[in-house]
Amino acid sequence: MPAYEFALFVFFISTAAGLVGSLTGLGGGVIVTPALTLLLGVDIRYAIGASLVSVIATSSGAASAYVRDGLSNIRIGMFLELATTVGAICGALLANRIPTAVLAVIFGLVLLHSAWQTSRMRREEHVSPTGTPFAERLKLNGIYQMKDGSIQYGVSHPAGGFSLMYIAGLLSGLLGIGSGALKVIAMDSIMGIPFRVSTATSSFMIGVTGVASAAIYLKRGYIHPVIAMPVMFGVLCGSMVGARLLTRLPVRHLRRLFAVIVAVVAVQMIVEGIRGKL
Repeated sequence: MPAYEFALFVFFISTAAGLVGSLTGLGGGVIVTPALTLLLGVDIRYAIGASLVSVIATSSGAASAYVRDGLSNIRIGMFLELATTVGAICGALLANRIPTAVLAVIFGLVLLHSAWQTSRMRREEHVSPTGTPFAERLKLNGIYQMKDGSIQYGVSHPAGGFSLMYIAGLLSGLLGIGSGALKVIAMDSIMGIPFRVSTATSSFMIGVTGVASAAIYLKRGYIHPVIAMPVMFGVLCGSMVGARLLTRLPVRHLRRLFAVIVAVVAVQMIVEGIRGKL
């Protein structure tokens, strides 16, 4: 297949991945890697490298909007980025030593977890206005604006969230995904941060985490322009279309449908990995 035809196929697949990722909240990086490996037979390490590039590109736009709107907590993001960055570097270093079949199985398991997270309907939980003394010393508590006024929130168990963030960074560097679901779990469930702030702060952190591991993939030659460029533009275009459709489509039913599709892809990734075909 000529390079331009291959790049065109990659662009269309990545656009679809970005669209699905935007509607489900998973991000295009989670969808594009299995799509490239299963449909086009791309080596999983090159697919992961291209996915990292797309994660950096798509998260930058969303992160800037969240920071402008005051939803992202910069202090929390900077604190937790210490863990995610170290984890991402460790994950990128491990990726070269782990067989591709094992990477495929790990990716499939992460996809299954993502499908389960997508099928759940999130609700805003009760927010505590005070946090733990350690969080107060770090000045992690914050305020965010709603239509009916400002809401003050406190942060709990920063050490527990910090530990889980290392795992999120490790998976990001290992699999080329944003690990947004795991980051939101750490901030929302463990640290008691409101879901809106958790999502916004996660988007702020994803780009920094992706850059840390992408540098290692680039050095090792796993970021190929013919793959990475159409993936980046495709996921970006798909994400923009998905953001426009998000308010017009029955997202609740779409999330459940896409969760089933992601679960099927996850099982196929695991099976192909066990067979040693990836």
